[in-house]
Amino acid sequence: MTKRNTIQRQLVIAAVRFLADNPTAEEVYDRITMEYPDISKGTVYRNLNSLVESGLLGKVSVPSGADRFDHILTRHYHIKCTHCGMFMNVEDMDYIEGLDEKVGEVTGFKMEDHDIVFNGVCPECQKLEAKEKN
Repeated sequence: MTKRNTIQRQLVIAAVRFLADNPTAEEVYDRITMEYPDISKGTVYRNLNSLVESGLLGKVSVPSGADRFDHILTRHYHIKCTHCGMFMNVEDMDYIEGLDEKVGEVTGFKMEDHDIVFNGVCPECQKLEAKEKN
């Protein structure tokens, strides 16, 4: 069954694209309510999940954090700053093909998918740390 392309779905996709670096559902909701204050949080969350199920958005599961939503559908990595929480795509880095199969061979698992989120300190937080030390 094909999902209807409703205004709500269009608003959600547009917000995820506008916010660019993998927004949370709450950030998507906040963005949409700037122009459409009557939209419900449930509508936004439902549409995000529906768009993920339809393959029109990606979802990144973040350990000990809120899920993030991605408009880039090709496989790629993500990185999170452990200080300020900034979350972004890792660009200009090749994706390692066959990683699921290799992990499956080693563990005996039938692999379905994976999310890799690198953690580190972003350049801005490094600058702040350096200033505080001086």
